[in-house]
Amino acid sequence: LAGFGNLMQDVLWCFSQVKGTVDIGVTEADIISTVEFNHTGELLATGDKGGRVVIFQREQESKNQPHRRGEYNVYSTFQSHEPEFDYLKSLEIEEKINKIRWLPQQNAAYFLLSTNDKTVKLWKVSERDKRPEGYNLKDEDGRLRDPSMITVLRVPVLRPMDLMVEATPRRVFANAHTYHINSISVNSDYETYMSADDLRINLWNFEITNQSFNIVDIKPANMEELTEVITAAEFHPHHCNTFVYSSSKGTIRLCDMRTSALCDRHAKFFEEPEDPSNRSFFSEIISSISDVKFSHSGRYIMTRDYLTVKVWDLNMENRPIETYQVHDYLRSKLCSLYENDCIFDKFECVWNGSDSVIMTGSYNNFFRMFDRNTKRDVTLEASRENSKPRAILKPRKVCVGGKRRKDEISVDSLDFSKKILHTAWHPSENIIAVAATNNLYIFQDKVN
Repeated sequence: LAGFGNLMQDVLWCFSQVKGTVDIGVTEADIISTVEFNHTGELLATGDKGGRVVIFQREQESKNQPHRRGEYNVYSTFQSHEPEFDYLKSLEIEEKINKIRWLPQQNAAYFLLSTNDKTVKLWKVSERDKRPEGYNLKDEDGRLRDPSMITVLRVPVLRPMDLMVEATPRRVFANAHTYHINSISVNSDYETYMSADDLRINLWNFEITNQSFNIVDIKPANMEELTEVITAAEFHPHHCNTFVYSSSKGTIRLCDMRTSALCDRHAKFFEEPEDPSNRSFFSEIISSISDVKFSHSGRYIMTRDYLTVKVWDLNMENRPIETYQVHDYLRSKLCSLYENDCIFDKFECVWNGSDSVIMTGSYNNFFRMFDRNTKRDVTLEASRENSKPRAILKPRKVCVGGKRRKDEISVDSLDFSKKILHTAWHPSENIIAVAATNNLYIFQDKVN
């Protein structure tokens, strides 16, 4: 990424305006809960706590402005999940979209998986610009005609119409999870996918909705003996038999489905020994892994815990090969972060297309980038006040103590209600999407 400072805002979408509301008071339903580019980067999907999915499409480059990259505009909006109630358990099931995963495009239509806490749905998004006319048994309004009044045989024809984008649910995968689904991951065979909750991981076939195969089960016979939960899971990008899952204890397990049907025994176990001198009341909480991602090459695993991002080599289990401090200045604030529950926030992390740069979020609408080759890092801010369209983002710095410089912000004045939990990176270009509460920001590197 050229100097990081060259990241330039391409288009700024206020998500609440997309929803047709005024950005005065942010409702809980408008908060973005997941962001995901498709495999080509032409589409960008966001899900929110209201169960809605908004898909943005990248516009084609203008002939009048060939050097200007295409902007992302709203392509389709649909309600993916509705609130439900489990009467047997007296439990309300939120409509919030936890994850979205795209399937590779096989034809003119697009397919994506979306999930809330209990149910995964497969959606088909397709375009229609023609409509049939001239039915024999129906009139133009769709009402059935009296057969006795039909005296001539008509040949239906297709007439042009305004382009309409339709989203239709093709499969509903339900009733397989007792606990909340935190991850879904499409396998590289594109025939199966997995869904993970706190204690179990299930393997699904896209064609079978009423049955799944349990591949991981860490639920103890006595729940009082429970010591850890599954926090994230992902398939290997190339090997359909391999997947990883992370735990609240800060460990990562690599499993091979060829060894046994139930992957109770891991093939590899990644854990960094804790330094006893750093041991504190909060050690267990901040070591919990909130996200795990394979690199595009499949050689490395990236994990995000509360304070750091770590890169692991699949061939070395005893410690990470790289550790990046995201916001180490918060180490002295852990007590207050525990009291306001921020210490339980689950930040995600993403690779760029070449696996050379890492991005993850922080507080005060800050997000961090780390260049693995040069070891440089930068803090940028996604805010409507500081980000005018096509303006260059200025790096931000946090002052821990002592005299504060003019361009620095004090750690005591950080806004912990503004947090970047969800980010996405274009698969081949330096275009990033950052979700800040109910706003979606899209940045790209500077076009010379």
